[in-house]
Amino acid sequence: MSRQTHVDVLVIGLGPAGGAAATAAARAGLSVLAVERKQQVGVPVQCAEFIPLPLGKYAQAEGVLVQRIASMKNYLPSGMTETAAFPGLMIDRAAFDQALAREAEAHGAELCLASRLLRLDAQHSIAVIQTPEGEREVAYRLLIAADGPYSTVASQLGLAPLETVFTRQYTVPLLQPYAETDIWLSGEYPGGYAWLFPKGDRANLGVGANKDYTHDLKQPLDALHARLVEQGVVGEAILSLTGGLIPVGGLRERLVVENILFAGDAAGLTHPITGAGIAAAIVSGERAGQAAARLLLANEVDALNEFEADIRDQFEASITHAVARRQWLNQHWHTAAAREDAMHRKGWVAFPEFFE
Repeated sequence: MSRQTHVDVLVIGLGPAGGAAATAAARAGLSVLAVERKQQVGVPVQCAEFIPLPLGKYAQAEGVLVQRIASMKNYLPSGMTETAAFPGLMIDRAAFDQALAREAEAHGAELCLASRLLRLDAQHSIAVIQTPEGEREVAYRLLIAADGPYSTVASQLGLAPLETVFTRQYTVPLLQPYAETDIWLSGEYPGGYAWLFPKGDRANLGVGANKDYTHDLKQPLDALHARLVEQGVVGEAILSLTGGLIPVGGLRERLVVENILFAGDAAGLTHPITGAGIAAAIVSGERAGQAAARLLLANEVDALNEFEADIRDQFEASITHAVARRQWLNQHWHTAAAREDAMHRKGWVAFPEFFE
């Protein structure tokens, strides 16, 4: 027989959006249950692990901050390089997510790990969670979906899946101190790019691309790795391998469906060109938790609509522009234009042409 639980807020997913949402709601005094598929929050890491400087306040827990980044170096097809001012921080993403989860737990949220949403009866606000101890029926007043680009909550509601690109990343030894992120723009990575992000004596070396244009990320990533080994930048060893999906199609049509709020990647808040999404995840998660408190504790009936308006005000314009740029780029992959610098300058955020 299913165990029955009643909570104010049910959070599905304990990445940055879910951790921030659970913390905000629990801090306000709501009862919170946060459900996470993984046995250990944040593990395995599926992220390049860079955050912008304004998120530094979330990187203060022990073991989170690895090193500071001064700028971004961009490599164009012609061989030309340009450096742009993109300062930030390299973090241990697992430690980052775990710190957020601990903060939520410290404020009274219950964490349910190695568990997943099995069924959702949205009409009656009841979720069935598969846990290691068996099924658990949860009656909630409000649900926050922070369960990534392939959101189970969204699929249970019959919502369309988000458009995604796929990534492949190696962690490799870094043979010299380095304080820049490196970006390679090329027709070899259609619908994406390649990157080297330093982490002390290691680096995350990865490639992202659109499956509509290529199904092979191993060959271009191995070729880039070999080139950097020859240049003496990184070592031959592959210390770990990861990959994942990044939503690139823009915001969901609705971020609020009755008493269900979408946050982070599940809301489509990842930047469609860079793939950056941690900052938007934190902001949307916190706002979702705060909206829950305003609705359930202060009876502010417009709290959920204001959450959606707030998130759209902050992110929709830049994401919509990036979607348009992405659609323009998609017309030129596998053409002569993809071998020219001009196309990539118009399609990458470090160049003024992107914003024209």
